[in-house]
Parts: sequence; structure tokens; C-alpha cells
Amino acid sequence: MIDFVAVFIFFFSVIDPIGTVPVFMAVTSSYSEKAKRKIAVRAVLIAALILLFFVVVGEPMLKAIGIPLPAFEIAGGIVLFLFALTMIFGESKPEQEVKMISSETEAAVFPLAIPSIASPGAILAAVLQTENAKFSIVEQVQVTAMMLVVLAIVLVLLLSSTFVHRLIGSAGASLISRVMGLILSAVAVSSVLSGITTYFNL
Repeated sequence: MIDFVAVFIFFFSVIDPIGTVPVFMAVTSSYSEKAKRKIAVRAVLIAALILLFFVVVGEPMLKAIGIPLPAFEIAGGIVLFLFALTMIFGESKPEQEVKMISSETEAAVFPLAIPSIASPGAILAAVLQTENAKFSIVEQVQVTAMMLVVLAIVLVLLLSSTFVHRLIGSAGASLISRVMGLILSAVAVSSVLSGITTYFNL
């Protein structure tokens, strides 16, 4: 049995649903409410398919190219840590990803689905949290379910984005994004230590 709260917080940190709201509002500012709903659903669906893909084939893909999972865990932890640092000290997720908007027709895919929802951190989390050597099939299903719960929260927040943004504002979203970065940095260090311990059989 997994720690549902810990897994939920982990995925909530790397996906950062609240930080996606300002990005969504900037992307869809010129769209009707009906079009906004379609973009929200499409973006979350695409992100879910991407993350599910890595849940299923992420580890076999690593084995096929000869990369041991502990090495990926260490590398993933380092990447997550750097990603967390950019969330804390650099431009926050909303500020950074709003600048990526280039084409309205691609809005649901980029920057909403990737990298706002299915971020590099979320993809790494999907692989590391479903490691076959550490987690049973039942536990992997539970982890995947918690990931989908977070994605469902993303969808709810996007569909009610106007209210959420009015409630917390851009500054609030930026603050929450930085707090999530702090939590993520601790998770990243834990991942590196776990990978080192496993690799060297400490």
C-alpha cells in the first residue's frame, strides 16, 4: 500500500495545477467560454496520455538502452532539483510559460499540455513512482490513480479558471508555485539519495 498523501503531494508539486491557471488564461484570453472548455479538456487529456505512456513504457525503454533505474533516479533527482530551483529563484511557472505562447491553434498542446501540465518533472515522477523493483502492480495502479486525481484537479481548476484567478491573482499563483518548488527540491534530494543507496547497495 502506497502513502497516498505523499504521492498526491509529490504529483501536485511537479504538475502544479494552480500555476497552470494563469498560463491557461493567457493562452485562451481571446477564446469564447465554449472554446476554453474544449482547450482545457484537450490539454489535460493529452497530458494524461503522455504521462500514462511513460508509466507503461518508461522503465522498459530505459532497460532497452541499458540504463539502470538507480542511475535514472539519480539523474532524475538532479533534474528535478534544478527544475525546483527555477521555480523558487527564477521566473515562476506562470511567468515563464506565458512567454511560450506562440500560436493559438497549438495552445492545448504547447504550452498547456507540454510543458505546463506534463512537465519534465511530472514525466520523471511517473517513471520513478512506478518502478517495478520497488512497487507491486497494485501499488503502481494506485500511484497512477493518484496522478490521474491530480490531473482531474487540473481540469477542474482550468474550467473554473476565471474564478480561481480572481480569488488568488497572478501573485498568489506565483507564490504557490514557489512553495511547490521548495517541496519538490526536498523530493529531488530524496530521489538522489535513494538512487545512490540502491546503486551502491548501501
